[in-house]
Amino acid sequence: MIRDFVEQLKKLGPSPLRHKEQEKGEDPPEEEASPQEEQKPPPTGIEIPKDSFVGRLVYSDFLWRCLGCYLCHTRCPTNAVNSEFMKPLRGLIPKDEADLYCAHGAVPLMIARMLTSPALKPNRMGWVPSDVKIAEKGEILYFVGCAPYYDAEFNDLPLGETQIAEATIRILNKLGIEPVVLPEERCCGHDLLWTGDYENFEKLAKMNVDMIKKAGATTVITTCPECYRTIKIDYAELFGDLDFEVIHLSEFLTKMLDEGKLQFTNTLNLKVTYHDPCRLGRHLGVYDPPRKLITSIPGVELVEMGRIRENSACCGVSSWLLCGEEAKKMQLDRLREAKNTGAAKLVTGCHKCRIHFICTQNEKVPEEFEDVKELEVVELTQLVAEALGIKLKPPTVS
Repeated sequence: MIRDFVEQLKKLGPSPLRHKEQEKGEDPPEEEASPQEEQKPPPTGIEIPKDSFVGRLVYSDFLWRCLGCYLCHTRCPTNAVNSEFMKPLRGLIPKDEADLYCAHGAVPLMIARMLTSPALKPNRMGWVPSDVKIAEKGEILYFVGCAPYYDAEFNDLPLGETQIAEATIRILNKLGIEPVVLPEERCCGHDLLWTGDYENFEKLAKMNVDMIKKAGATTVITTCPECYRTIKIDYAELFGDLDFEVIHLSEFLTKMLDEGKLQFTNTLNLKVTYHDPCRLGRHLGVYDPPRKLITSIPGVELVEMGRIRENSACCGVSSWLLCGEEAKKMQLDRLREAKNTGAAKLVTGCHKCRIHFICTQNEKVPEEFEDVKELEVVELTQLVAEALGIKLKPPTVS
């Protein structure tokens, strides 16, 4: 079996580690190859027999079960980044087969791929209310992400994804900031990258970075932790120094709070609990800013669940992969944990975590979990907007 695995690896071409050796000035091991062969790039796709060791690995759902949540990283004594191995392995699979593991008919991935076309001019500004103030160029840019698409895609659920984006702009306006909103912003490419579609991810990344730089932005604010991680880490790995700072809204607002520029006007008299998103927490180490915002709101009491911070539970789904029985069980367990705190609201710093929890709440669940449907799940931006007296249009269901 090991011999079979080694033979499959040989077919993948030169090791990418050779490039690292060359960057360090080290001589790579000599290979018997002609100059023409040495100039050939590694193959982008290979035939992998499904009955081989590698085939049994990549053509089963085993490869797609990893959530990339990094929980294993907190346990590993050798600091092995096991989740990162999944991206290149998934890249060995033809896109049409990879899509079979994606929920919702792989529509989220299809939307992202369509957005790689420069000829496509999406109506990215259709959701923006006429009374908010935004700019075409400026130092502070709000990277909206795919939230507006999800309201259209999941119109049978009371999500109000666009409400989160609107709340962000209204909060920034209250602080005297008119953020840049890109009229042709693309998906950040997170889901494509984590399903192994490097080619299309790089196209989206280049388009977004070019637009951000042309807008003159020095600070990019995100509300989506996946956008945050992707731009801050993955774009930087791809292009080097980005010449702009990437920051999550909770970090930015905490800074405004410390400087006395953000002051909450409403007393909410509310008990809430907080769910740490994997990308915001374990990937980027942002644990305190969301909690500081929550506890600074008059009348709000934060009651913690048992599993928090680096030990937080995952919401059960990443990149829309394998949203099945196991994912639903993880979501119900987390909702039960939140409900047991006595909180009226479950607050999370990730709109996708919120989607997955709300989706489960709107499905048929075992009788012993019926009461978790009473728990209101909100994204942090919505709670902040409420504390600032910002009125938002309630979500609609069609």
